[in-house]
Amino acid sequence: MRRRNLKTSATMKICITTSTSAGLEQILPWLYYHKVIGVTTFFLFVEGQAAKPNVSAVLESIPGVKVIDRTSEFELKRGKSRFRNETRLSDFFYKSCNYGLFVKQSLNMEKATVLAQDAGMDWIIHLDTDELVHPAGAREYSLRQLLSDVPSNVDMVIFPNYESSIERDDIKDPFTEVSMFKKNYDHLPKETYFSLYKEATRGNPYYFLTYVNGKSAARIQEYLRPNGAHRWHNYMKPPNEIKLEEAAILHYTYAKFSDLASRRDRCDCKPTKDDVKRCFMLEFDREAFIIASTATEEEMLRWFRERVVWTDKKLILKLLRKGILTRIYTPMAIIQGLKESGVFSSAVVSAKTLTKEKFLSSMESLQNKNSSVVPNLRASASQSISASTLRRSSDGESQATARRILELASVHNKTMRPMSPPGLANLL
Repeated sequence: MRRRNLKTSATMKICITTSTSAGLEQILPWLYYHKVIGVTTFFLFVEGQAAKPNVSAVLESIPGVKVIDRTSEFELKRGKSRFRNETRLSDFFYKSCNYGLFVKQSLNMEKATVLAQDAGMDWIIHLDTDELVHPAGAREYSLRQLLSDVPSNVDMVIFPNYESSIERDDIKDPFTEVSMFKKNYDHLPKETYFSLYKEATRGNPYYFLTYVNGKSAARIQEYLRPNGAHRWHNYMKPPNEIKLEEAAILHYTYAKFSDLASRRDRCDCKPTKDDVKRCFMLEFDREAFIIASTATEEEMLRWFRERVVWTDKKLILKLLRKGILTRIYTPMAIIQGLKESGVFSSAVVSAKTLTKEKFLSSMESLQNKNSSVVPNLRASASQSISASTLRRSSDGESQATARRILELASVHNKTMRPMSPPGLANLL
């Protein structure tokens, strides 16, 4: 018999940790969206644009946000960390670009577990700022509600990721302009996935452009440690894991044409098939880097339209009907509603004058009214909001019941790296 989780959704404390170099135009919508669905605390490990004084000042003024800059003192402490001196990350040290980011994320996650324990958190999630938690399957659109329904003997909850599928090449704000996503194979019947694999892949190396192994939420407890950027583990025991059947991480990858150039500009690899392997783990990232480094702007745009943008309306309709693609409007509606209400601009303007106490009161009120706010935001979105997201599913199973558990996931001591989806060779 499963033990019920004694924490209620009203008292549960959830934190998100991230390592980011993004600007306010990306961080603020990401942050406030997660506040609306129930996240209470954020540990932001910043560098680049995110570490600029004017950006950090805004972030630090927001209640529940702790900004950790890469000071020399912080780097010295991190260099002595237990996790850094173990062999789990040895394959990733002293490499460029994505490998270096993977190490950095893992070490920051280790520090975040200590911060989370000190702050009395119940759950911790590692996310990038191009990812949103989509708590489908809960009784209301709430991450707090979702995690409060998890049995108390479960240590880690795995969220399969969905990948953005853009329909235009001029996207500027993915969170409010992208509504179509490709489902993770964990959320598809095996026969559907493999029978439509070639059509869904459209000539790309794999079914997803980038990683497929989702992200996870871990219950805060003694001896918790990261297991790469996608999972958590424990020094004293194998964690009891479950994988959710409806909730997902929405990954807005390569959603903007400018993403091609930005990835190129932060890596020092030569644009050759051999050298890019020391910078990137995934094949599509390698191909994108080579194109961005060697092609003209016009050639890059043509490649982007062929490999990333979905323009074949008949194929889109077919894959929507088969369940490979899905429409999800709720995050878009929530972020658009926050934007129109002036939350983001107010945070910037009021960073130096608004007291944390007053701002905290307003955000707690926003969270407490979540069940009424979200329906109002939904009403402003398209009438065709995805049934799998907001309403009773077509087979009659209520999405308002506690979301179902797919499986107990296997546990690996080896650090989990970003993974590509299974290909047709897996059928053999």
